Amino acid sequence: MKLVQLITAAALFCAAASSHALDVKPYSAAALAEAQKADKPVALLFRADWCPTCRAQDKQLEAMKSEPGLDLTVLAVNYDTEKDLKKQFAVRSQSTLVVLRGQKETSRSISDTTAAGLRAALKTAL
Repeated sequence: MKLVQLITAAALFCAAASSHALDVKPYSAAALAEAQKADKPVALLFRADWCPTCRAQDKQLEAMKSEPGLDLTVLAVNYDTEKDLKKQFAVRSQSTLVVLRGQKETSRSISDTTAAGLRAALKTAL
């Protein structure tokens, strides 16, 4: 019986941990609007496939996906096509991370490829 309880507790812990993890997905205006309306933490990563700095940031964010305590969504924005969004957030270069809590910008990072730097920026919205 104790084994069943232990397995159940472990399964619940894993489910809770996975629900509170970093989520990286493609940008959509609807996803951003939903997060902002709910006053949830969200980050916009203005990136380009041709950008080596962006690819390095992608690797760091991928490694952070299972990290506990990073309960937010990163929306990957196509730097080359989302011109209005770039203007709205005054983004002038690819590999720019804009971190928001609802409508309020809490952090901005440009070209940072370190796990510590990206993590610190993301945590400002939590």
